[in-house]
This record gives sequence, structure tokens and C-alpha cells, in this order.
Amino acid sequence: MAIKVIKEKCVGCGACVTVCPADAINMIDKKAVITDKCIACGACIDKCPVEAIYKESTKNGGVNIDDYRGVWVFAEQREGKTLNVVRELLGEGRKIADELETELSAVLLGHNMEEEADLLIKYGADKVIYVDDELLDVYTTDGYSKVIFDLIEERKPEILLIGATNIGRDLGPRLSAKVHTGLTADCTRLDVDKENRRLMMTRPAFGGNLMATILCPKHRPQMSTVRPGVMEKAKLHEDHEGVVEVVKPNLKAEDIKAKVVEVVKSDKPVVALEEAPIIVSGGRGLGNEEGFKLIEELAEKLGGVVGASRATVDTNWIDHSHQVGQTGKTVRPGLYVACGISGAIQHLAGMQDSKCIVAINKDANAPIFEVADYGIVGDLYEVIPELIQALDNVDDIMEAVKSLSEN
Repeated sequence: MAIKVIKEKCVGCGACVTVCPADAINMIDKKAVITDKCIACGACIDKCPVEAIYKESTKNGGVNIDDYRGVWVFAEQREGKTLNVVRELLGEGRKIADELETELSAVLLGHNMEEEADLLIKYGADKVIYVDDELLDVYTTDGYSKVIFDLIEERKPEILLIGATNIGRDLGPRLSAKVHTGLTADCTRLDVDKENRRLMMTRPAFGGNLMATILCPKHRPQMSTVRPGVMEKAKLHEDHEGVVEVVKPNLKAEDIKAKVVEVVKSDKPVVALEEAPIIVSGGRGLGNEEGFKLIEELAEKLGGVVGASRATVDTNWIDHSHQVGQTGKTVRPGLYVACGISGAIQHLAGMQDSKCIVAINKDANAPIFEVADYGIVGDLYEVIPELIQALDNVDDIMEAVKSLSEN
């Protein structure tokens, strides 16, 4: 749907300009004119005193979906390097594109990123649409949404996948409003209805208590933000061939209302759960927040990071950035150690794809044991110190063996 102005009715009072949150209305010759910045929120319609503004429905409630072809992946970058989630999206995008027998394209916005563009081809993209401009070096909502909107209007992709990162969660809704299509946020699974060329987007709903599969049958592109760590990463193929198309955008400095003056990095350590090869997680069985000191000690000994269940986050024992599960982060490490975690379905959904799962719980009937490769029934305050001591002994043995081999 689009916002329209009936010029014959417009009296040029400017009331709509004052309420527009997107600064999308200009007064030209004493008449309101809607620009492409419009997000179709409808605030101007409610404010207009003469009912000169209305929301126009697209014919048949949608678009001609036959005009739209191709799968696009937004290749998010920070400081000139694409994020790991981009490889995950390319891996999933490749499967979807093959199912639909169409082209997979990566959309890369930035400046002086030719090497990254070539790398995206090796990770499976048939084409990289590389938009090169100094104004795109650092992410801005206005700049990125305008450039990608222009590309969508011109090239008409049928699917657009975006990582559910901080930037993706900002960019996705803005784009979907501009294009007048739907957006399924924070997806954990994607499937394809090949016959109808529909993307089936599954995400947690009602606080993670059920999974909802959502369709966008009448509008294009079908848009989804995908939770990092859920999809399997695309493999690097040095011999994969594709095309890097360099595009110069129709973008001016005045199109960007909010300027990034400086990027200040937080002193707080980042918990990179999605990328960690080893995770040691604590649950309600710890009894109190002091129990996480023991979890941290084991994680440090194993060379891993600390995870947590929702219950411990809700009781403020640990920061939300450590949470694993449907309402936290989805992980697939090589080793996942669950300590005092019962194994609620919401938590299992976030870690059950780990290569090796070790569960420690004094309840022999805890659901966590059903997915665990190895289970230890016992008090974690007795088991974990024993594990740490055993790891210390292994270190001593390895040092002794190394010393003997040198002599």
C-alpha cells in the first residue's frame, strides 16, 4: 500500500509535514508531496483536516509476483569485513535458490571492498551486487535503506534474507515499509513451497512457547531476518565462478539525516556465543548467581565461553548476552556442557545441533539427557571440581610427556 495526496483537496496547511516521523512530505507549490522516504505509517492521514491524504491499496492486494525472481542475501559488513552470519545466509540462500532454480545474489554495500566481494562468490553467490560509495562505508539507516530500496524497485528479487543482527533488525523493518511487503523477523528455519514459489518462514512465537510458520503470498520480495548461528555456513569453494557487478548509487549526503560522527567500541567484552567452539552453560540448578563462578572456571579451563538458560537470565544471575535458547542465541558448538539445566524445549531448540552435548544434572529424568551424548547424574558442585582437577592432571601429564620427548 502507498500513501497518496488528493491535490484538489490539499489546502497546503502543512499539518501533515509536522507529524511525519520519516520527514517524507514536502510542500511544493503549496501542495503536499509524498517522497520515497514514506514508511506508510498513516500519521499524516489522521492529521489532515480536509481528508486530502489516503492510503492506496495495491491492485488485488499485492503485486504481480511473476515479475519477481531471484534470491538476495544482504552481506552486512563492519569495518570492511562481512560478518559470519553472511556465510550462514549464503549457505541457506544457496539451497533456496537451487530449489527455485533461480540466481543467488549477495548485496554488498560499502567502500573499497573488492576483496570481500570476490570472497562472496567463493562462498556460493552467483552474483555480487557491490554498491561502492564513501557514504556507505559506515551503516546508516537512511543511506542503506534508500540504496537497497532503489535496487529492489529496479531488479525485483522474490526473496531477501537479512541477518537478525542489530543492523539487520533496524534495516529490515525500514525496507519492508518502503517496499510495502511483509517481514518475518528472527527466523530459525526456512523452507520452500516450490510449486507456488513461496518462502515458508518459521520463528518462535508467544515467548518461544510455539513455532509459527509465516507466508507472504501476495507481496514481494518475501523478506526475513534470520537469527545468527541457526543456519549452517556455506563452504568456501575456490573454483566457484560468479559475477561481481559494481554499482554506483543515486545517493547524496543530504539523503542521510543522521550522520555517524564517531564509532566508540564498548569496553565490555563481547560474548560471541554463535562462534564459540566450546560453551559451558549454567541453569537454575546452580542455585544462585555465585554458581556461575564455577561455570566460568570450567569454561576457562576448556577454552570456551559461558552460556546460560533463560531462567538464570530472568533472575538476573547473568546478563542476557549469555542466554542460549529460542529467546536467546542459537548455537552449534563442537562441545556444549549443560550444567544444572533441566532441558526445557525452548533451551533445547537453541543448542540441540551441537556436535557433542555433555549434561550434568542430579535429576536422572531431566529432559536434557534425551539429547545429550554423555550424561553425568550428580551434584554439579561435586562433579565440576572433579572435572577441573582431571583437566589439570591432563595438563601435567602432557607437560611430562613433552619433557620426556625433548630429553
